[in-house]
Amino acid sequence: MKKTFPLQQEGRDDARVRDKIRHEVNKFLRRARQRPPAEGFRGWDFTCKIGPSETQAEPRTLAEVASSIDAVAAAGAAHVYIELTPVPARRVPVADES
Repeated sequence: MKKTFPLQQEGRDDARVRDKIRHEVNKFLRRARQRPPAEGFRGWDFTCKIGPSETQAEPRTLAEVASSIDAVAAAGAAHVYIELTPVPARRVPVADES
């Protein structure tokens, strides 16, 4: 998902607009995790970039997405750019302890 969201909408509280953005991000993550990964992979990881624009976007962890949306809004930006790319996650071999 590569998308630019406006942080202000006429007639809406800015906090509700940010909640709507977080909801859309979570909806994308739910749908992406439902897709079956390729053979040999256990699931999905995500690479994330967030910033006021595509050129100013910085890599973040998935756990930092919600707080980064608030940080961009607090910096006074009019828009927030979010890029979430699903990446297949490899299986982690389990050590046999017998």
